Amino acid sequence: MQVLLLKDVKNLGKAGEVVSVKDGYGNNFLLAKGLAKLATTDVIRQFKASAKKRAEQEAQDLADKEALAKALEQITLKITKKVGANGALFGSITKEEVIEALQASHPIELDKKTLELKTPIKSTGLYEIEVKLGYGVHGVLKVDVVAE
Repeated sequence: MQVLLLKDVKNLGKAGEVVSVKDGYGNNFLLAKGLAKLATTDVIRQFKASAKKRAEQEAQDLADKEALAKALEQITLKITKKVGANGALFGSITKEEVIEALQASHPIELDKKTLELKTPIKSTGLYEIEVKLGYGVHGVLKVDVVAE
């Protein structure tokens, strides 16, 4: 029996491969669990079309992430915070405050989990925050912390 694997199967093959298996194994395990489909020309054509569509979508997502990274590098956020007598901030600048400041000044939606603060921001000055956008794309967001 020829089957097209929809998912990776240990000791058999990877997703997208057409493999030959015994009828019982194919019917009772692979087909029943949704790991494979019978390898007909229609099934193979549909799988290739969906794989091509998925690849195009991933390419579009990658291009969008790279454009967002370039847009972030052009932005310098200005955050005002109360400071003490020694020039240190009361508290520190959090990821949430950076996201709020970004959304208030630019129409960019980011999750706080994408921000990477190497050190806590506890004093005034210019800081660079790394933004992990996915697909191996990283951007840099500049934050200028000034005294209130």
